[in-house]
Amino acid sequence: MCGIVGYSGFRRASEVIIESLKRLEYRGYDSAGMAVINHGITVEKKRGYVSMLKGEMEGRTGIGHTRWATHGEPSDKNAHPFTGCTGEFAIVHNGIIENYMELRKDLVKKGHKYASDTDSEVIVHLLEEGYAEHKDFKKAFFEMIGRLRGSFAIVAVHRGENRIMAVKKESPLIVGIGEEENFLASDIPAFLSYTNRVVIMEDGEVCELDPDGISFYDFQGNERKKKTEYVDWTPESAEKSGYEHFMLKEIFEQPLAIENTMHTLFSNDIDLPYYGRITIVACGTSYNAGITGKYLLEKLLGIPVDVYYASEYRLRPEVRERSLVIFITQSGETADTLVAAKIARKRGYETVGITNILGSSITHHVDHVIYTSAGPEIGVAATKTFTAQLAALYYLGAALGEKYGILSQMKCDEIIDEFRRVPRLIEKSLDYEGTIKKIAQKIMNSENMFYLGRGMNYPIAMEGALKMKEISYIHAEAYPAGELKHGPLALLKEGVPVVAIVTRDETYDKMLSNIREVSARGATVIAISPETEIENYVDYRIPVPKNSAMFSPFGNTVAVQLLAYHTAKLRGCEIDKPRNLAKSVTVE
Repeated sequence: MCGIVGYSGFRRASEVIIESLKRLEYRGYDSAGMAVINHGITVEKKRGYVSMLKGEMEGRTGIGHTRWATHGEPSDKNAHPFTGCTGEFAIVHNGIIENYMELRKDLVKKGHKYASDTDSEVIVHLLEEGYAEHKDFKKAFFEMIGRLRGSFAIVAVHRGENRIMAVKKESPLIVGIGEEENFLASDIPAFLSYTNRVVIMEDGEVCELDPDGISFYDFQGNERKKKTEYVDWTPESAEKSGYEHFMLKEIFEQPLAIENTMHTLFSNDIDLPYYGRITIVACGTSYNAGITGKYLLEKLLGIPVDVYYASEYRLRPEVRERSLVIFITQSGETADTLVAAKIARKRGYETVGITNILGSSITHHVDHVIYTSAGPEIGVAATKTFTAQLAALYYLGAALGEKYGILSQMKCDEIIDEFRRVPRLIEKSLDYEGTIKKIAQKIMNSENMFYLGRGMNYPIAMEGALKMKEISYIHAEAYPAGELKHGPLALLKEGVPVVAIVTRDETYDKMLSNIREVSARGATVIAISPETEIENYVDYRIPVPKNSAMFSPFGNTVAVQLLAYHTAKLRGCEIDKPRNLAKSVTVE
């Protein structure tokens, strides 16, 4: 869940590392640090943000780290890099070393002294052990890998060398190829201002690089040939571009994200065999997209769809009935989702991955990949990747409906025609930001909130509640509106905000009844609805454009995103870096 970088080239390494780490800070911001090769190894590391680093170091090769704490509290001593006893090496690590306690005990017996409480520090001591025997950095690195259990991306340097050694196992690591300089990072935006040529490292691969070249190996030391990819993101796409926060920028990028995703979807043939059941597996925001997909796919295909949290799917026993299993992960690196995908494939299920990242780990553990093209998303709270995931599910529903003969050609064409209008629908929804700002002022001091929806908009209520608690720290819960009388009404009292998503569909009259129930208890009701008459029943209305009920989740999503954003802003919250959270959860 941390961000790691490596650089070797002709530039001042400390400057490159700081710039790169700032672009990775969404992955963790408990502490930050760097190590640069000069006459020896110079290290600077501190608890807090990357901006606290001075980076006043000479040297053309170095590594850096921004941390999300898993082992050991956030502190100066637990910040990376680690340099061990001799100061000959420096390492940074993302992941979990499962056998670190037994390794640590063994190394302590041999005289090694530890300076931190982390599992990561054991890595540099293992390097010291291997180097003492072989007097060779590369041999020591391979020997170290063989002694580790767990998930890891590790980048290491040795005093007096411009060479960097790196390894990937179930944690992301990408190589950037420049001219007389090369890069390593957890994610592409880290080095995007320097190069758009990348190599995606796969699990079980080692990389050796310096300014003049790059080599790849398997864990046995056999050399591997790798394909260079060209990323079409621009450096500006990873910048704020005048917006106060990345989250707001990414909310407003959604029309373009959907258009680009459509282009990707329409240019690919979806060829999946028929199954009488579909299972969707995901975490967090991607899970909410999956729930939306359940309602949509059941409506279009008439077959049952199950949705599991990835961490719970792993506990599911193997069942006789086979299903198509869809894994949704914006980063492609979500640890629980990757484990679930491996389990499903081992059991012989047909698997599909929906991800935003080219060549990410999920793509190696599924039979089919559907890419969204939302571009880089820096804000920790997912926005444009969520609606891009919805777009992928809508397209998948129409494509499977046509392929399976469930939907007529005319019906498929109608769905695709309306689908093509979604970017304009989102643009119109963004026009109501001014109204949403005013409503945010009314709820900014709330301690609790409730979100209500029915059918396809119940998961949008879930997403709204998730966004509100992620970035504003207001406790928010979502319920299917029909469940109010089965317990949640007991929690309502005077002035508690209730956000009700009201669409003109078969649930409309029932929603009005639910609104009356909460209004009678003194709640402050905020309706997200295209219907002006709803104003007769609620305290405030957030308008959204009129469109079909099937595609209403897109406009309603924009409304709940902006409401969370402006509420958090008024409360003075760290919107792009909410406490205790990181963008990609790469540990279980």
